[in-house]
Amino acid sequence: MVLNIADRGGRYITYGTKYKFMKIGIVCYPTYGGSGVVATELGKALAQEGHKVHFITYSQPTRLDFFNENLFYHEVDIKPYPLFQYPPYEIALASKMVDVAKHEKLDLFHVHYAVPHASAAFMAREILKTEGYDIPFITTLHGTDITIVGKDASLAPVVTFSINQSNGITSVSDDLRRDTLEHFNIQKDIKVIPNFIDLKRFKKQKKDHFKKAICQNDEKLIVHTSNFRKVKRVEDVIKVFCKIREKIPAKLLLVGDGPERTHIEALARDTVCQGDDVRFLGKLEAVEEVLSVSDLFLMTSEKESFGLAALEAMACEVPLVSTDAGGLPELNKDGDSGYICKVGDVDAMAEAALKILDDANLPGFKQRALARAKVFDLKNILPMYEEFYIQTVKDYKQVVVS
Repeated sequence: MVLNIADRGGRYITYGTKYKFMKIGIVCYPTYGGSGVVATELGKALAQEGHKVHFITYSQPTRLDFFNENLFYHEVDIKPYPLFQYPPYEIALASKMVDVAKHEKLDLFHVHYAVPHASAAFMAREILKTEGYDIPFITTLHGTDITIVGKDASLAPVVTFSINQSNGITSVSDDLRRDTLEHFNIQKDIKVIPNFIDLKRFKKQKKDHFKKAICQNDEKLIVHTSNFRKVKRVEDVIKVFCKIREKIPAKLLLVGDGPERTHIEALARDTVCQGDDVRFLGKLEAVEEVLSVSDLFLMTSEKESFGLAALEAMACEVPLVSTDAGGLPELNKDGDSGYICKVGDVDAMAEAALKILDDANLPGFKQRALARAKVFDLKNILPMYEEFYIQTVKDYKQVVVS
């Protein structure tokens, strides 16, 4: 069965089997946040499969760090005008999307994070229609675009409209899908496509020298990575660690940066956790090197649509103690890959951590954490996106399949 996506250079795509040569415009935030990481890694994987991938954003995405003949970057030019207190990024983005779609002959847009990318995509699509160019767009919901930003009364009408105008909608977890349908009047189906992990990159590495430099007396090594926002409840990480340290020798590594870091540093100094027991490493690109020598990952968030940082840890054979927030129970299997506790219950988290860190239990938890991570291997998730792209374009174009 062959589907003619568009009359652009005689390219044909086989529907229902392996296909190639789509031209995809990806719009995302180019930062360390989860949505930007997922969008960039997805684009890189699509390019390696043979698709032409065009990133459209205001600066080069953080992880767009290697050359591939199928990868392209288009910077949105935001000019300051005295009239505007804040530059009109949404309009500049929509204009750039129109320009790239026409000149690169894109098949579809895939925008990550609803605000303001979905509304910009709607504007771009409608402008292109007036010029005789039809192109659909897919919106992927990542979490705070719905749970925090989208629920703002000043933004909710536009968010709702833009999501409903999307030709395809995906979310990274069942929990986020339910939350979206509960709080917004969404008239379309939302397909759940979970976040993924590249097991070629995120895997346990031999870094014994690094472990020895930190844990000179064979202490257990605990790690937490985040953007240090209040929603991550990093103060709970410190509290849990102190309870662990009362029972066994341990060290804590905190990876990342953000508005709460100064507060957390002060908290760590003011507790019994002093000296080199707690180390702040800041932002690390090669976080897998730290994960490779860690024994336990703590995720204490009060909101977490999926938990990409936790998945990266599990792929490096690091078991997880997490809260029951959002999509975390869809990732972390209680008693198997780790343990799940109520948000804020630091006593339960410490107790669960000590069970995992017991020398008799730790090897089994490490093996099961890796096994769980393999479910979300990129090779399993990428075809889900590819098939969704094809179906979305097919439905939009209303082409005849023969």
